[in-house]
Amino acid sequence: MLNKEQLETLLSKCLDSDADFAEIFEEDTTSQSIQMLNGLVEEINQNNRSGIGVRIYKDCQTVYGYTNDLEMESLLAFVSSLKEAFGNIEKQIPIQLNEEIIENKHPVLIHPIEADLKDKIDLLKKAYRIAKHYDSRIFKVQTNLLSVCQNVQISNTEGKWVKDVRIRTRMPISSYAKDKDQMQSGFEGPGASMGLEYFSDELIQKAASEASRVAIVNLEAKDCPSGKMPVIIDNGFGGVIFHEACGHALESSAVSKNQSIFTGKLGCQIASEKVTAIDDGTISNAWGSSNVDDEGNLQQRRVLIEKGILKSYMVDRLNGRRMHMNSTGSSRRQSYKYEPTSRMSNTFIQAGEDDFDEMFEGISRGLYAKKMGGGSVNPQTGEFNFAVNEGYLIENGKISYPVKGATLIGSGDKILMNIDRVGKDCKRAQGMCGASSGSIPTDVGQPAIRVSSITVGGTSHE
Repeated sequence: MLNKEQLETLLSKCLDSDADFAEIFEEDTTSQSIQMLNGLVEEINQNNRSGIGVRIYKDCQTVYGYTNDLEMESLLAFVSSLKEAFGNIEKQIPIQLNEEIIENKHPVLIHPIEADLKDKIDLLKKAYRIAKHYDSRIFKVQTNLLSVCQNVQISNTEGKWVKDVRIRTRMPISSYAKDKDQMQSGFEGPGASMGLEYFSDELIQKAASEASRVAIVNLEAKDCPSGKMPVIIDNGFGGVIFHEACGHALESSAVSKNQSIFTGKLGCQIASEKVTAIDDGTISNAWGSSNVDDEGNLQQRRVLIEKGILKSYMVDRLNGRRMHMNSTGSSRRQSYKYEPTSRMSNTFIQAGEDDFDEMFEGISRGLYAKKMGGGSVNPQTGEFNFAVNEGYLIENGKISYPVKGATLIGSGDKILMNIDRVGKDCKRAQGMCGASSGSIPTDVGQPAIRVSSITVGGTSHE
């Protein structure tokens, strides 16, 4: 990592121009992936990524560049080429950095990369055995162990200088079931900002069994009917709909450019009064957490929607300038190769007061979406299309039979207003979110919710 004197010299040189602010993001990251198929290790990869990204501002104009050449002579030439975008004025403004010592809210007991390789392979084999022996129709199991240790150093011309270490590990498990001429799959991918201590016997048992359970259920599922109907979306990864269809539209990267359906709606009702939505980057050891964001600001708990009223956007420095708002600690990026912008961390609908069983009452025909899959969304309109990985038809207030091929189609603003039940059982699940600043780890979550009416796409010809 660059030392204090080197950083001060580079930052000062950034301001030898008509620019008014500059920041440096430096990282040294080690990542490891162990892939196993049917109990046999197929591939082990370990990579290191080191470099810096420099961003220079003038009002709301920015120039960004990155390099992995960390020799001081090269860095001075690199910064000189960037600052030329704002002219070449010899201002010689001295920069005095003051290191901020931050509390680590995400302790790690067993470093996932430094740990013994045999111990990591044993964890994967354990998951394989549980998933494979769940049912005789499970014929293939893929287990992976993904680990990352990211050391970052962030400094800027306001004197900020902060360091953070982000350690994360995740175990994606995919089970494949076959019966006669059809094949179905199930997936679970638990992860956290923790070390190998995260993978307890109980967690592996639950995750591996769940991946196989879903595969078997889908073998027995019938084609899903289509049409508008009430839908109950279960907790955990069900929160991906809020994340995609609503969360992205609350990021200042969209709001500041009037590319969000929620632009200019602070203080307005945008959801049912039963909905309170949070983005919280401070949750200890959570998958999407960190001590500071990627501009060096302390992470925060952000109340986005409170009882249906829009309370806050997620704001980074640049878009905060455009919107005349302060940063909410929401700036994130995949690596030094990406310019940061506002992104989600751990985003979820807060627990409500409705009993799960009561949600089915009064539904003559509907869908219970127990597990959600991927999909697509247009942030400008909020229109989305999401797959249901495990679903059940509801008939006369009761679960009838499992269905496959279901999709949920709608728009974020309408689905928020149509939520008429919010359960008590909030749960989060892990995923990767892709956007302009790269792919980043995020938690999604919610309790079980009921949407009074939504379009269900299906494959049945009923």
